[in-house]
Amino acid sequence: MIVKNEEINLTRCLASINSAVDEIIVVDTGSTDQTRQVAENAGATVISFLWNDDFSAARNASLELATGDWVLFLDADEALEPGSGQILRQIVEEAHEGYFIKIINLIGSEGSIESSPDLVFRLFRNNPDYRFRGAIHEQVVDVILEKNRQASFQIAEGVVLRHYGYLNQQIIEKNKKVRNLTIIKKELDNAPENHMLRYHYGIELYRADRFTEAAAELIKAANNTDPKTVYYPKLLRYIALAHYGAQKYDWALEAISLGLQFFPNYADLYYYGGLIHLEQKNYAGAYEWFHRALAMPEQPAYYAPFSGSRGFRAYYQVGQLAEAFGNEEEALRYYLLSLQDNAEFTIALYAIVRILDPRNNPAYTRESMEKLCDFCTPEAQRLIGTVYFTEGAYSLAAEYLEKIDPASLDAYTSILKAICLIQQKRTMEAIRLLDAIVPGHPHFPLARLNKILCFWFENNRTKVRLLCEDFLAMGLSADTGAVVTMLKDSLYKRISNAPAMLGSEGIALVKDIVLRALDLQNLPL
Repeated sequence: MIVKNEEINLTRCLASINSAVDEIIVVDTGSTDQTRQVAENAGATVISFLWNDDFSAARNASLELATGDWVLFLDADEALEPGSGQILRQIVEEAHEGYFIKIINLIGSEGSIESSPDLVFRLFRNNPDYRFRGAIHEQVVDVILEKNRQASFQIAEGVVLRHYGYLNQQIIEKNKKVRNLTIIKKELDNAPENHMLRYHYGIELYRADRFTEAAAELIKAANNTDPKTVYYPKLLRYIALAHYGAQKYDWALEAISLGLQFFPNYADLYYYGGLIHLEQKNYAGAYEWFHRALAMPEQPAYYAPFSGSRGFRAYYQVGQLAEAFGNEEEALRYYLLSLQDNAEFTIALYAIVRILDPRNNPAYTRESMEKLCDFCTPEAQRLIGTVYFTEGAYSLAAEYLEKIDPASLDAYTSILKAICLIQQKRTMEAIRLLDAIVPGHPHFPLARLNKILCFWFENNRTKVRLLCEDFLAMGLSADTGAVVTMLKDSLYKRISNAPAMLGSEGIALVKDIVLRALDLQNLPL
């Protein structure tokens, strides 16, 4: 392994491989946290390496210390799935020179994590002739084949890695993009005929939202790459996505059509084709392409299929089309299929509830949703309560939010619960929840605004004015300040304020206040 400032990830990684390997070698490239101590506590041999913008150099430094017959190389933000270690010990008895391993890339952020599988080469025989090449996206497969023309590789069936690196904060990822682009561009300038390097360069450009440049580089790579190459399906998909990102929709469809000539069962290409037809307002075409995606067989890992392209995402898109054309029954059916395929795809749950219309049909909605889902855990109750709240079904939302132990409520959910109580005119209970959120908390402004609304809905002009004056003294955004100023004086007669110029934030806030007042049938005049 090569690492830098990975104390949190490294603990998880080393725990996952503890029983699978006989020695652990960690090359540290300048950590300033507890990375070295974590590695040493796990029994690793740790060496320092002066970082020189060359991943292969660091990898090869680790290989010099390896004494085993086989090398498994990982990144700190990866971990072996349970049971994989035992399989690793079995397959190294076979007569192959190396193995590709299935990796599950976890994408998104806490609460909305998705997965995307891929194949990566990570296990090979320890041979002094086998050394990594390339300053970034370092490779060893080609080197092994150059040194041993008889070398055979296999997929290590049953061995799975989980990759957590795409869950990093956006600012960290942006720094990685800049770093990667700088290193890989330098490498490509020195080796312009290295088509795999050009492929990786195109992907880095795509991730940096430089879509037109990415498409040009990826096309160059595709024109000089054997279609039997393991990453060729992904290469063709990225060409289509780069054109899509650049809003060159006809070019994107042309790239997809070409890709389907090579890989006719590639669900991602049909799914993205459906999205492109949607952009072009070709709704019949989109409907057809999403259904083609749904009809595809199980996708091989080397396609690196996008999560849900032949399942919940495609179902959801078909549901959206059906709803847009007024066929709510068909829309519900596809939203249900989407949710059944992935119970954590909550956007489908929101769509189902929206059609059931809980604000006007609370009893029917409750009955229907209770048949569909089991809302017995605090997490499920919080979710369905939030969904009902979003649809303005405050009493129904309160039913579920009040089932949750108050001690386990986070601040934001407490505010949602308080708003539901306000809408039921349970003012004192709501204020107790709102007062529990103290100044300095990120959600304190939202809590204070709703405390003001508690008294505003009750026409308590003295309390509203005092609270508004204190709130304004805190320093608010222009839009929020303008709305609070209006609230401060709105309960007084003969108050003539100049019209306030509101942006989108202020307009959304006023709209929410008016809708809640109408819900209470109590709009102060």
